[in-house]
Amino acid sequence: MLGKMKRILIGKPMKSAELDAEKLGKWKALAILSSDALSSVAYGTEQILLVLVAAGFAALWYSVPISIAVLGLLVILIFSYRQTIFAYPTGGGAYIVAKDNLGTTPSLIAGGSLLVDYILTVAVSSSAGTDAITSAFPVLHDYSVIIALIMIVFLTVMNLRGVTESASVLAIPIYLFIFSIAILIISGGFKFLTGGMHAAAPEFGTSLSHVSIFLLLKAFSSGCSALTGVEAVSNAIPNFKQPAEKNAAGTLLLMGCILGAMFIGITLLAFGYGIKPDPKATVISQIAEATFGRGWMYFIIQGVTALILFLAANTAYSAFPLLSFMMAKDKYMPHMFMVRGDRLGFSNGIIFLSVMSALLVVGFKGDTGNLIPLYAVGVFIPFTLSQLGMMIRWIKIKPSGWKTKLLVNTIGMLTTLSITLIFIFTKFTQTWVIFIFLPLVVYVFMRIRSHYCNIADELRIDIQVDKPAKKGNTIVIPVAGITRVVMNTISYAQTMSDHVVALYIGFDDEAIRKMEQKWEEWNPGVRLVVIKSRYRSIMGPLKKFIDTVEWKTAETDHITILIPQFITKHWWQNVLHNQTSFMIRAYLINYKDVIVTTVPYHLNR
Repeated sequence: MLGKMKRILIGKPMKSAELDAEKLGKWKALAILSSDALSSVAYGTEQILLVLVAAGFAALWYSVPISIAVLGLLVILIFSYRQTIFAYPTGGGAYIVAKDNLGTTPSLIAGGSLLVDYILTVAVSSSAGTDAITSAFPVLHDYSVIIALIMIVFLTVMNLRGVTESASVLAIPIYLFIFSIAILIISGGFKFLTGGMHAAAPEFGTSLSHVSIFLLLKAFSSGCSALTGVEAVSNAIPNFKQPAEKNAAGTLLLMGCILGAMFIGITLLAFGYGIKPDPKATVISQIAEATFGRGWMYFIIQGVTALILFLAANTAYSAFPLLSFMMAKDKYMPHMFMVRGDRLGFSNGIIFLSVMSALLVVGFKGDTGNLIPLYAVGVFIPFTLSQLGMMIRWIKIKPSGWKTKLLVNTIGMLTTLSITLIFIFTKFTQTWVIFIFLPLVVYVFMRIRSHYCNIADELRIDIQVDKPAKKGNTIVIPVAGITRVVMNTISYAQTMSDHVVALYIGFDDEAIRKMEQKWEEWNPGVRLVVIKSRYRSIMGPLKKFIDTVEWKTAETDHITILIPQFITKHWWQNVLHNQTSFMIRAYLINYKDVIVTTVPYHLNR
């Protein structure tokens, strides 16, 4: 039943040879890898206004120059990451660049920051999408957590179905969002220029003595949250069709142009319309209502905005599993993240991402707004390390035109470092946790690698010296009575060794007497050892018996515990049986120098 459900949800398994067919062209990649960056249009301007409104309505005009500064930073990042794409066409982004040029610890900081950022992306995006829905339909506000979780499940299933299939489905709402925002900006701009909008707007250029540099820097850093997701293309180059690096660079440039145009357009409309932050309506919602009223176009824009905010999480579903794979390959994450699923995606990474983000949504009750500063810092730290790594690369290898490339990355590094510091200082009450969390994440990565290296050293053999040692086999069969299950196990044991012992642990003299008498009548050709347990324990007497056998035979024989177990016809019937055998196996599996195995007997009814 579970197998059928899996096939319905994620489809039939795909052959490894079909992997090339799962590669993405520019237009599908733009939809899948740019959803996070493009979705920031829905909240980037709002984050700036939320800070500025503290200084009064007149201070909102600062949103225009601040947005232009954010746009300048976007240009720097796009050109910087284009250079990274061509320098590291295997993907991996900041993690690979830092590992190659800065060393282990910086690379783990970059990788850890990105992994945490992708988890936050899913949590924040699903919650932001829910906010867009509840802005249009306030009656749904009490169900925000459930709505967010439903969308996480939907994205999980879509990504488990494979990159190409999810791209084909999810590209439609993403391009619909781009088209809708373009209509909103053009229509809103036309209405403003023709005098159709009569709302009071803050006077541009007004000097306000109570607006401090600190406030402006805080607003700028908040606006920089619109740049999250820019690095995703450089992380996911292996997902592109050949020539992968050329297609990735083209996708990155196209994404930057669309993002920049939409971001500055929404900011100008918000300024022109005199929009103020409202806890009950997003900035996009207010602009759409002022432009179109509460008609069908308003609800279309709200709908596609909610969709893009939900689908912003899809960037993380593309990048998180790939980065996890690269770090697992370097032994810094569990090897399970290297395994491809039925549909050729890294399924374990997808599922892990979903579970962690769902826990955040539940933990914050769907209100993940406080995570945005942490989310943005988690992006700008890898931005900075990536730019610094590229600077060192150009200085080391000095390729043709390296001075220009060095200049681009130097400007990028200084800018992103400044943004990181601004975030930390202006939002320290929300970002201080990163100073505890990141070192902890790096420590965990180090411990995982240390474990894998220690295991490899212990398991490694010298093929010229180390050879298998031939030994005998003493088999112990714990029995609770005389049944077909026990008979089946004894029959199997006798094919393996002549040294077979059945062990019965009894709780009272009468039960022991009956067992001995019945065994003697049956006479299966195997000696029965009986132990009386005074405290009704099975594990204690079993352990003592195994210790005795091991003491006597360890040098000449392996010791094997064969556990008789019957397999029920229906899965739910397992709950009614086999608890003792499960307990014995769980207890003895950690017992050194003892082999524990189960001999199944399948029931027909």
